[in-house]
Amino acid sequence: MTSITLRWAIKHEGTSKPGQWKHSRVENPLWNKLTYMWPVLPSGQLNEEFDWPIQGLLVPSSPPMKKPICKTTEPYAPVRLRVLRNGDKNRNRSLTILGPHISPGWKTQSVHTDKKEKICVTKYTETEMDQIEFHQFLERCTEILNLPSAARRLYNEKGKEIFALKDLQRDELVYVSCGEHWINPDLSIAQQKKQIFLRNLASDISKIEIFCSISKIEALVLEVQSDIVSGSKLAVHKSVAIFGEEKQVTEPEEKQMQKDALTTENASSEILDSHARAHLRMKACHTLLRYAWQEASHDFDEDDSLPKKMEKGLFENVEPQKKYSCSPKHSKLHKHCHQQFEYRDGQIISLAAPQLVLGVQGPSLRSGMEVVLVEKKSDGSNQRWIHQEDSRTFHLVSNPDLVLAVSMTKTGNEVCGYPVIVQKYKPYNNGAANQKWRYMKDIKALVAFHSTALDKEITSANYAGVCTSSVIKEENIDQPGYYYLSPDGKRKTMLCLACGQSMRTEKGLKQLLPGVPFLCISGTKTQKPFLQGPFKVISVAEVDLSCDEAEKTLSYYQARLLSLRMKTCTQAASHSGMAATHQKAVKIIAYKNGDGYHNGKLIVAGTFPMLLTECTEKLGLARAASKVYTKDGTPIFTLRDLVLWALDDSFLQRDSEKQKQDAAPVGKEQIIVESMEENLRMKVKNRLFPKSVTSDSLDGIDKSLLTLILRNPIAIWVSSGEPFLPPNALQKAEKLEKQNWLKKDRILADLDTMRHKIRQLKGRRVAACQPATMVPTKSPVQPVVVEGGWTKQTQEEIKLMKLIRHTEAHLSEIRAMESKRNFPVATKPIAVKPSSLYKQPNTKRVWIYLNGGRPEDGTYAWGKTVSELLQDCSSRLKMTHPARALYTPDGEPIQSWDDIERDMVICVSMGHGFKTPKELKQLMEIRANYVRIQRQEGPQATDIVVSPSTKLLSLAHLHS
Repeated sequence: MTSITLRWAIKHEGTSKPGQWKHSRVENPLWNKLTYMWPVLPSGQLNEEFDWPIQGLLVPSSPPMKKPICKTTEPYAPVRLRVLRNGDKNRNRSLTILGPHISPGWKTQSVHTDKKEKICVTKYTETEMDQIEFHQFLERCTEILNLPSAARRLYNEKGKEIFALKDLQRDELVYVSCGEHWINPDLSIAQQKKQIFLRNLASDISKIEIFCSISKIEALVLEVQSDIVSGSKLAVHKSVAIFGEEKQVTEPEEKQMQKDALTTENASSEILDSHARAHLRMKACHTLLRYAWQEASHDFDEDDSLPKKMEKGLFENVEPQKKYSCSPKHSKLHKHCHQQFEYRDGQIISLAAPQLVLGVQGPSLRSGMEVVLVEKKSDGSNQRWIHQEDSRTFHLVSNPDLVLAVSMTKTGNEVCGYPVIVQKYKPYNNGAANQKWRYMKDIKALVAFHSTALDKEITSANYAGVCTSSVIKEENIDQPGYYYLSPDGKRKTMLCLACGQSMRTEKGLKQLLPGVPFLCISGTKTQKPFLQGPFKVISVAEVDLSCDEAEKTLSYYQARLLSLRMKTCTQAASHSGMAATHQKAVKIIAYKNGDGYHNGKLIVAGTFPMLLTECTEKLGLARAASKVYTKDGTPIFTLRDLVLWALDDSFLQRDSEKQKQDAAPVGKEQIIVESMEENLRMKVKNRLFPKSVTSDSLDGIDKSLLTLILRNPIAIWVSSGEPFLPPNALQKAEKLEKQNWLKKDRILADLDTMRHKIRQLKGRRVAACQPATMVPTKSPVQPVVVEGGWTKQTQEEIKLMKLIRHTEAHLSEIRAMESKRNFPVATKPIAVKPSSLYKQPNTKRVWIYLNGGRPEDGTYAWGKTVSELLQDCSSRLKMTHPARALYTPDGEPIQSWDDIERDMVICVSMGHGFKTPKELKQLMEIRANYVRIQRQEGPQATDIVVSPSTKLLSLAHLHS
């Protein structure tokens, strides 16, 4: 890196050669701003573009010639997208939606409406800002597109799902859905319906698959998932012990614990950590001291020891092994140690580590919290359990409403099993099998799902989202569910959990109390047509998921889905069998409109949108490129038009060359020949460029002629909407400017010469010191007149002064003409009024937010009047319609400018009444319900007829 003191530059000076610094080829744009130049090119050669010799000042400590590489934060610009509904074919119906204005470093602000203060709460990270921007954009799509429900997913034109707006380009077309999958708009309506049907059928089959997998649950036991340490999570898994005939333990508790500790330490020393192994060694060496009241009563003899059969059954796979052995026998023993628990004194203790028990961590208990191993404490209420043998449940002492349960929200697997949590107790005979446990004292294990087969099936159906009426046919059972009343309030309709969750937004559902046996209405033959149940395609009444028919039903629907997919793929292959047309690329040299032939960029494009995108990026336009012109000002809209223009231009050039060669006089015969050549040229053009060719396709053009035309790049001029400026206009303007500079330079030089001459003449006259002549007169006012002398100007000086004044007037006229060219609109002088020192400006800053939104989602706005503030609110909040009304956070309208105070919190409306966020949410739900009823019941369902009451009719009759 060169030191800054060793870098030099030439600063442009003088007016004899204006614009010299523009010829310098330096990457750093700071050199152009400072009018610095350097006579050598980056390649080391002398720059011939300068008008030699160069005139300027040699400046030290100049900026580097190369552009400094630094990561500067670009100014944030909200993304603008064209949005369509999912599956919409007509792209002309797309609406332009501007993304929310969330700049980097955006902060949330909580505003206190009484104190009118702003408190900064948090600063979001980049990922959180992307999510907030994405969700706010979806909310705008919901409102502007008038979707039946909230927008949830976004796709691009190729069907790829979008999760952040920063991945999109400006004015890119996107599709919004309310949660459904991508619907290809290029497909026909029939194909789209088939695609939606297949996706819905696959969704229904996946629910049946989950039910079949969960309903096959065998005897699972409680197990520690990882190492037996404090904080380890628990799950239920298949047992490694044999659940055969029960074997009774007849050994005293102290000897049994010693033997278990010794055996566990010898056989699985690498299972536990050093702290747990130390506890086992201490417990094995020392006999536990117990008081008399602590002795537990046993039904077996004290001199009995551990039976050999049981020892053989539990530890038959335990053999002397090497350290870090990974044999199957060792892994089986490892699992067995993790699955042994003992319920004693209200605690569930791990036999491998007796200092660890089952408990719940955290001060606030709630349903769904995971059960983990915790350190054993005598006063720990969150680790003590009450075993209810009649209900086969374990209730937490600190909160008896929470019981030990198996979480079935996520499908378990053979590796991890199902996690164990605390859950709210369900006092139902069926549907709560995951809360039923059996404690087996003989093998020290807790068995999960200890319930009837019907209870397991109903529980599996509830968690898989399957209607329970497909599991039990025409049988009323006690199960969780919902009910809703008929419009007259006399008839009660009952639904299972899965059906109630799928209809929770349509009806005012209430939860059923325990002990009410019922059959879900979705599976009965008298169900209404709109009661589809949890399935989207399959009818609940036709599905039989009983224990014997579940697998057959699943196989039938899987085979049906496979056959439908094969038919759809075959039809799609036949439609897509047509060969795609090959798009020929065109070489183009692009210039910025108004730059003439300077800084051209070579671009190869296959489509016109691609050409505009490349021009915007490579030419560094401030806005997106929208207009393309040729050198004669012809606007270009497609690549085919550009190639056609190039063909015409080549014919015109050939004709002009022939005319130059043939200098013969033009007669009638010559005119006839030219007309024939013109007709022939048009015929050739029509033959080579048929009208049937699409706007952006070049396949209909003759290949040999196309190759000849596209051999050299076609010159175009690109603008962002500005009118065309001829390429030669810039050269003419530069030439005229240079002439004006030279003319002004000559005038200034002549003016300096004349001023120097007048100074010389004055000096000579003063240096001569010639005396004046005193001439008497008869006038009483001035009796003596002084003539001549060194104070009187000579005739040469007078003439020279007149010439200087004339030259200065001419110079001022030239400068006035230059100022008029630079500033064509004459500005009137504004009188500066004296202002008071302590007078406060009338501009006020306020905190604004959208009507129906939250104050912390707002921003600042400024204004001097109410109308000016409304305009600023419309631009800063990116409102779809202009702001028309202002309200206080309490809903009071603001009428005058005096009602607005500085840093006041104001709600901005587009003309609607004041709404709180809750009211806006209710309004959106009403709209969604309105559309949903129309879709389900028909357009007549929302026709409302209002008739006057009989009292009003009678009063009107009396008055008439």
